[in-house]
Amino acid sequence: MNFAPNESQEMMIDAARRMVRDRIDPVLARHPVDKPLPRSAMLEIYAALAELGITAPRLPVEVGGGGLKMLDYGLILEQLPAIVALSLISHEGTVARIYSGCPPEIAAQYLPDLIAGRKIACTANSEVNAGSDSNAVKTRLRVEGDSAYISGRKIWITNASVCDLLNVSCTLGNDERGRPIAQRALVDRSQSTVEVREIGVTGLQQGHLSEVLFEETRIPRSHLIGEAGDAARTLTVGWNGNRPLIGLMCVHLAQKAFDMCVEYAGVREQFGKPLAAHQLVQQDLADMQTLIVSARLLCYQALDAMDRGQRANGSSAMAKRFATQACERALGLAMQLHGGMGITEELGIERMWRDARMFQVPDGMNGILALIQGREITGVSAFR
Repeated sequence: MNFAPNESQEMMIDAARRMVRDRIDPVLARHPVDKPLPRSAMLEIYAALAELGITAPRLPVEVGGGGLKMLDYGLILEQLPAIVALSLISHEGTVARIYSGCPPEIAAQYLPDLIAGRKIACTANSEVNAGSDSNAVKTRLRVEGDSAYISGRKIWITNASVCDLLNVSCTLGNDERGRPIAQRALVDRSQSTVEVREIGVTGLQQGHLSEVLFEETRIPRSHLIGEAGDAARTLTVGWNGNRPLIGLMCVHLAQKAFDMCVEYAGVREQFGKPLAAHQLVQQDLADMQTLIVSARLLCYQALDAMDRGQRANGSSAMAKRFATQACERALGLAMQLHGGMGITEELGIERMWRDARMFQVPDGMNGILALIQGREITGVSAFR
């Protein structure tokens, strides 16, 4: 078992870091840290992501995708700023669903612009009463002839306010056993009217989290994705990949704060010697590093399990749950180590802490992730 990146992976990591330094960080720096980025800025960022080849990392190379293994994708994603990484997994997950579920002519209509970063996509699944329980989705889809009509309300949707396309989870009604018949639908905002409202949040404030309202929103019948009833399975596959990726977004934040701490401990003096010479400071640094490395390795393990075709429901839930909690703790220690500066907006660690806290919500709250892991351990479901 080799935990060191190979030469190809080192090149991927280096390319991602250069792209962030030269193309993405300057865009983020031009805009307020507490306001959602304008669409024009997001398109600049997506152009850079497209050049790096990660706007469709899970698609085969022959159709313009990256053809990446999940672990390689994770290694690259870990280098990206958190708001960019979260936006990207919403986009590229939707791209993968369009590729695998849309009729060929519809996929051919949209994929080139999505892969090139000229258009942005998102998936709209969560509702007020349908977060962890995706089978509780109430957004209705009515099919009549060559058209379909969507009515409902989605909430906490990443990218919605800046996207061109939405992959919407709907229900066609209930089957003979009373279970909802799930159906996904592709909404092109240039053709269909939807209402989008930004939601104010505690962290990731340059990103985009929105409520979306559909009122008999018409789409062509050809824009239905996949077969009726397959949405739940597709969502589970997507969640299994996204969870360790979200964990690595927290690792990115915690590693950045840890590096700041090591530098600060070497130059800041208290009681006649550098902070680094104090035993409790060394303990805090050791605890931070342990939390970060443990979180990183759990996320890598889950992604590698998927690459090897293993069932990843439990390992992916475990990776996200541990990484989000561990990195929040590491960032809290970073704030503490910096003393008064640690709680200032100027330094930015408090913002990273708020950003990391946000990641405990998407793609499964930590409580439900524990139950998913428990189900894998015992073979017994605690919530159904």
